[in-house]
Amino acid sequence: MKALGLMSGTSLDGIDLAVIESDGLRVTAFGPALTVPHLPATRAACREASRQAAGWRRGDPVPAAVEDAAARITEAHRLAIHHFLATSGETGIELIGFHGQTVLHRPAERLTWQIGDAQALADAFAIPVIGQMRLADVEAGGQGAPLVPLYHRALLLSSAAQGQPVAVLNLGGVGNVTWLDGEAEPVAFDTGPGNALIDDWALQHTGVPIDRDGALAAAGRVHGDVLAALMDHPYFDLPAPKSLDRDDFTLSAVRGLSTADGAATLTAFTAETVAAAFAQFPAPVSRVLVTGGGRLNPTLMAMLKRRLGLPVLPVEAMGWRGDSLEAEAFAFLALRSLKGLPLSVPGTTGVPRPLTGGQLFRPSRMSR
Repeated sequence: MKALGLMSGTSLDGIDLAVIESDGLRVTAFGPALTVPHLPATRAACREASRQAAGWRRGDPVPAAVEDAAARITEAHRLAIHHFLATSGETGIELIGFHGQTVLHRPAERLTWQIGDAQALADAFAIPVIGQMRLADVEAGGQGAPLVPLYHRALLLSSAAQGQPVAVLNLGGVGNVTWLDGEAEPVAFDTGPGNALIDDWALQHTGVPIDRDGALAAAGRVHGDVLAALMDHPYFDLPAPKSLDRDDFTLSAVRGLSTADGAATLTAFTAETVAAAFAQFPAPVSRVLVTGGGRLNPTLMAMLKRRLGLPVLPVEAMGWRGDSLEAEAFAFLALRSLKGLPLSVPGTTGVPRPLTGGQLFRPSRMSR
């Protein structure tokens, strides 16, 4: 089947869209892909929604900011799909995989919250939509994240790559890693902050929500005492699998540092959290394949190489598409959901058994 995957991550840079053809086991063809940046108002609304959702408990009314952000996210996805279809000329899409926008993730409370109206998208394009792909995993006691590892494995097996185990490191707002060794069950978990703190720091101090090309960090000095304080967090002592909310870490430890030194220290923090994560792998890896926006930060990539002592390569070295990989993954997971195949396994989220998930939203009409 041909599926369109959608991803709007915690970095809030935009919506990634990508088409693949797959049977839910292997990828047989790659279609067009596109990223549509979020409007500043959408980005701000989602940040405020996350802030207000942080104190939310079951039974509470939905905060007004969350309702506002949900409406904006739904409309942003509708416009992005319309633009994608109009510019790509893509036809014959049979299924849409819709991740939505995470505003709260507390798996210890069996709670994860991705906003966005999947039914509205199904109705707008007369295409079935699979949404809420994390919910079943969290309700069953899993972490609900990361969900991309089974796609990482499918890509690796489709590439016929040989050799020792490898790691696929995704550096989005939150970092996560997948340990892969052929057909073996993947091991995956969140490593720590990816780009989120770096982006927040850059926005506060420069008005630009990114340290472009790692220029700020490259001009700064890493403060070892501050880095040690950042690493003194109970999360890093937890066994895998484990997952994070974007806002589990704050900028409080680097307040008072210069703009460049703060960026350098936060970038080193991301690299250090990855190194700590690699100590939890079942076996050492031969190389690291990096996807997500972090692979475009040469300062972060250089820090990773020095800290890990391994080849650290962007996923493009494998012929994969780093800008659209997560969107592709949610197209793949939507197809697996439709067939009742697992979206997660014990080694990726800690779910008790291989578990399918997702909710199917059928359009009220079946033709445009």
